[in-house]
Amino acid sequence: MQPRNMSMSGVVDLAAVKAAQEAKAKAEQARAEAARQGDGGGAVSPAGLVIDVDEAGFEREVLQRSTEVPVVIDFWAEWCEPCKQLSPVLERLAVEYNGRFVLAKIDVDANQMLMQQFGIQGIPAVFAVVAGQALPLFQGAAAEAQIRGTLDQLVEVAEQRFGLTGLTVDPGSAPEVHEVPAGPYDALLEAAVQALDAGDFGGAVQAYKNVLSDDPGNTEARLGLAQAELLQRVQGADPLQVRKDAAEKPKDVAAQIAAADLDLVGGHVEDAFGRLIDTVQRTAGDDRDAVRLRLLELFEVVGGEDPRVIAARRALARALF
Repeated sequence: MQPRNMSMSGVVDLAAVKAAQEAKAKAEQARAEAARQGDGGGAVSPAGLVIDVDEAGFEREVLQRSTEVPVVIDFWAEWCEPCKQLSPVLERLAVEYNGRFVLAKIDVDANQMLMQQFGIQGIPAVFAVVAGQALPLFQGAAAEAQIRGTLDQLVEVAEQRFGLTGLTVDPGSAPEVHEVPAGPYDALLEAAVQALDAGDFGGAVQAYKNVLSDDPGNTEARLGLAQAELLQRVQGADPLQVRKDAAEKPKDVAAQIAAADLDLVGGHVEDAFGRLIDTVQRTAGDDRDAVRLRLLELFEVVGGEDPRVIAARRALARALF
C-alpha cells in the first residue's frame, strides 16, 4: 500500500526527464499487462468516475489506476465546511470531463496514515497521481475557473508525457438528467453589463458573483467576472510606473503580474501570457502558484478555445512539468 514512487515536494519533481520517462515506461507496461489479462479497455459508467478510497484500496484504486488515467484525490472530512463546497464541484467536473480523470475521495478522519504520507496540513487538499507520480494541485476551496484550468493542465500533461488518454465512458449507463429551468439571471447579467459600461467594476464583479453563487456553471457570468476583475485590478494604475517596475524587477512576481494585466487590457495577449510563463520558469513555491493562478484567470478572460490560450496552456505545462 506504500506509495513508493510518489514525490511530495511539489510539481517541479515531475519536470525531471528521467523520472518522467521511467514513469511513462511503467505506465505502458502496466497497460500492456492489463490488456493481456483482459482488464483494460472496458467502458466505465459515469458513477465509476467518482470513487471512495481507503488505505486498504489505495494501491489498487489510485496507484494502479493512475497507469490508465490521471487520478485526482480529494482529501476531505465530514466536519470540513469548505470541503462541502469543493467536493460537489470536483464530482461534477469528473463526470463532465467524461473519463479524462477519475476522482478519488479520501476521508482523512478514517485514513490518517494517507494524510500523513501526503504531508497534508489542512483540508480540503487536492492532489493528482499520474503514472504512479504524485503532485499537489491546490489546497482550500478554489474558484471553479481555477479548478478547470488546473485540470486542463493535468489531463494535457498526462496525455503528452505519459500517453494517458483517459477512460471510455459508457453513455448508455448515464443517469437520466432532468433539465432544470435556468433562474432569472437576465436582469443580473444586464446590471453587470451596465456597471461595466459605467466604469463601476466593483459593481459588475458583485453582480456576476451573484449569478455564479446560484448557478456556478453560468458561462456568461464566469467570463464576465474574469473580465470585470481584470478591469478592476488595472483601474487607477500608472502604466508607465507598472512597466518600469516590471522592467527593473524581473523576479518581482507582483510587478510581473501587474504588467501582464496591463498587457492584456491593451490587447497584447501573447505578451501577457509570455511574461507570466517566463515568470513561472523563474519562480517556485507560493510565488509560482500565484503566477500560475493569475495566468489561468487571464485564460478565462480570453476564452479557452482561443488559439493563443491553447498555445499558452501547452507552454505553461512545459514550464511546470
